[in-house]
Amino acid sequence: MTLSLAGIPLGNPGDASTRLKDAIENAGIVAAEDSRKFHRLCADLNIDFKGRVLSFFEGNEQDRTADILTMLQAGTSVLVVSDAGMPTISDPGFRLMRDAIAAGIPVSVIPGPSAVTMAIALAGLPTDRFVFEGFSPRTSGAREKFFENLRNEERTIVWFEAPHRLLDALEDAVAVFGPDRRGAICREMTKRYEETIRATLGELLSWAQNNEVRGEITMVLEGAPSNSAEISSEGMVSRVREFEAAGMDRKSAIATVAEEFSVAKRVVFAAMVDSKSASKITT
Repeated sequence: MTLSLAGIPLGNPGDASTRLKDAIENAGIVAAEDSRKFHRLCADLNIDFKGRVLSFFEGNEQDRTADILTMLQAGTSVLVVSDAGMPTISDPGFRLMRDAIAAGIPVSVIPGPSAVTMAIALAGLPTDRFVFEGFSPRTSGAREKFFENLRNEERTIVWFEAPHRLLDALEDAVAVFGPDRRGAICREMTKRYEETIRATLGELLSWAQNNEVRGEITMVLEGAPSNSAEISSEGMVSRVREFEAAGMDRKSAIATVAEEFSVAKRVVFAAMVDSKSASKITT
């Protein structure tokens, strides 16, 4: 019995490895995110799959994980595939892998194409250090907080974006990071209409406003300059004090600086609190 996770081509079946083809041909049970897409992949690879296919997607992941663990403990091997890329990476499979390891079940991974690393390579941004954030939140408020938490991230940032939310996400990103941060929209990678748009966030927003966005989207954004958090905090505190010295009350000064720095008022308030705490320590 073995639980195997297999990396699936992002779109071009020519990216399938010989090891992947052999694994599918010899699998008795395949847990697939979408059975129709799995059978289409088999057809593209000229594989006559005769095993059993189980649906394994976000909606049934918890129950199906228990079913698959029972099969594995009974001695049956299971191959897990997603629609594209590696299971567990913004796709079902993490819980199953975690629980199988905890139960002492042998596990293996068949590596394959990665949207994350491919997008970083295509973007032309620093590749020595990066952070992957999965999908951005669906709602504007949560998405704004999501970006605010990444404002001072110095590593290259990668996240997945739904095409119908790209415009809203870029508007929020510009509001948080500013229009001049460099980034890239990597669309439909390895597929017929593959396209990479490399530009500043402001220019990417303009592109999204003037084009119909379709297909799978991976976003890449350059990291913040070194020590940007300290510089930003010092600058905000300094500006608040300037406005206060000019006769403005603290609340109004914080609101004005928040607008000036394009950040939430709570960020400026936190910088003021931190500054006050630091001054107490030094004195």
